Amino acid sequence: MSEALDLGYARVDLGREARQGLPEIVYGPGKRVGEIAGIVTALLARNTGPVLVTRVDPGPAAEVRERVPGGAYDPDARLLVWRPAPPVAHTVAVVTAGTADGPVAAEAAAVAAALGLRTVLIRDVGVAGLHRVLAAAGDLRAADSVIVVAGMEGALASVVGGLVETPVIAVPTSTGYGAALEGVTALLAMLTSCAAGLTVVNIDSGFGAALAAYRLTRRASPAGEEA
Repeated sequence: MSEALDLGYARVDLGREARQGLPEIVYGPGKRVGEIAGIVTALLARNTGPVLVTRVDPGPAAEVRERVPGGAYDPDARLLVWRPAPPVAHTVAVVTAGTADGPVAAEAAAVAAALGLRTVLIRDVGVAGLHRVLAAAGDLRAADSVIVVAGMEGALASVVGGLVETPVIAVPTSTGYGAALEGVTALLAMLTSCAAGLTVVNIDSGFGAALAAYRLTRRASPAGEEA
């Protein structure tokens, strides 16, 4: 299926599931409750995979769920999910440098889980206490991919990148004081990391990191192969 469905306020990409393995994922901010509900209804009716809406606050999420039954809401991740995917044989570790990075990590973990990835959360192992991340090295190495969520100077991504052989997806966050530049400092540090081969996504984009991890499974775990 390749056509788009014109709802007037949105052109829903009905062919994305055939092209990429997932239905179109809905970005919540800027959309009215009725618009979100209409898009979700169309995706559920014309696709078979999970339907997700990101960055939705609790009030609107409750209204959408009233209009479209069967959805689940994660308030920490601000994520709405219908029809989550069955698990695949891929574990992603989501690692945070500090507690303040938690909301971004929650989004990454919740999106990854909704797409069928097994998720392990490793919290608050920033480099100011290097022993903390070294103590978690076994869990990091056991994962099939690692999402590192860090603000400030973003150094945790380089440390983890030097500890594991599996893909590392770095998420800079806007956590930090003035010269952190709302995540730009961490972003640039991750892009120039001496740990070669890091994947770096946008500032505060737990969603982007989860989708990067999901794409890594497309050949490793063929469609339909459950854990």
